Amino acid sequence: MTTFDPGNDTRSRILAAARELFAERGYAATSLADIAAAVGLTKTAVAYHFHPKDRLAAELITPAAEDVLRLLGTDFGDDRTAYIRAFVSFAVRHRAVVRLLMEDISGADDAAPGTTGEAIRTFRDELYRRLAGDDPDPTTQVRAWAVLGCVQAAVVKTAELPSGLVEEAVARAALAIYES
Repeated sequence: MTTFDPGNDTRSRILAAARELFAERGYAATSLADIAAAVGLTKTAVAYHFHPKDRLAAELITPAAEDVLRLLGTDFGDDRTAYIRAFVSFAVRHRAVVRLLMEDISGADDAAPGTTGEAIRTFRDELYRRLAGDDPDPTTQVRAWAVLGCVQAAVVKTAELPSGLVEEAVARAALAIYES
């Protein structure tokens, strides 16, 4: 028998609204009051569950972080096509989080040790290494960064489009860049 927990339902509604608003407006441009209005609560009620706002971001990021760890833990061998398709699928699945991480929690290159920015930089650099290899020539370096940029921009700027359409189009574009 399942027991209804109104607190969990409220948290889920807040998280869903935050995910949608962060994807649409960005993290910095979304206030707790905006999230409260989207779910029909007061700002105080939202803050009760998620204060400071960073707690919302952390909770939204966790599933994506687990997913990226699975992606990085998968051995694709030398099959860059399979890796690119898996990476694109991950990015589309977590579009709101990709925007949050890449556009709104910026400064990963300058991030201090132990910060979220450092963790983002570490993940990004490992995604790049998987594309470029351990000792890439200059052309491969450019192609690998171009693939990462293509995927990031495309999934963030098309948040309102159907996932299947975006995933297929971005995968084709990323593969075309990589194979050029």
